[in-house]
Amino acid sequence: MIASHQQFPYVSRDPSLGTASLAPMLPLTLIGHQSVSASGLVDSGASINVLPFTLGVQSGFVRDQQTRSVELSGNLASVEARIVVLTAVVGSFSPVQLAFAWAKTDEISVILGQVNFFMEFDVCFFRSRDVFEVKPKP
Repeated sequence: MIASHQQFPYVSRDPSLGTASLAPMLPLTLIGHQSVSASGLVDSGASINVLPFTLGVQSGFVRDQQTRSVELSGNLASVEARIVVLTAVVGSFSPVQLAFAWAKTDEISVILGQVNFFMEFDVCFFRSRDVFEVKPKP
């Protein structure tokens, strides 16, 4: 039976900062030409999903074969990015297709943003309890 929603704990990104470094990091499996386990920052303020360079390579993508580019913004504005589509498995939910801006840097984690993670899943953040809840779209 597939769960209607799942709860995940906030994860410490820098133990030296204590609870100030807790973030909604979602464990998931990304499936391209190869399957890769990853953890993505669930970021409702990010306009698009972003994939670090090495994870794209591990997924089996070849940079020169990805011809559709996308412009990133904010602190990633100077980073070149290409569009790739991966199948993502989150918890016990059915797999979904997620489009990513495959960044030419590893200075970031996977970012799960409005296009199209939040188009596939509803998310409720309960920061006071250090958990967040994910539910597939109806």
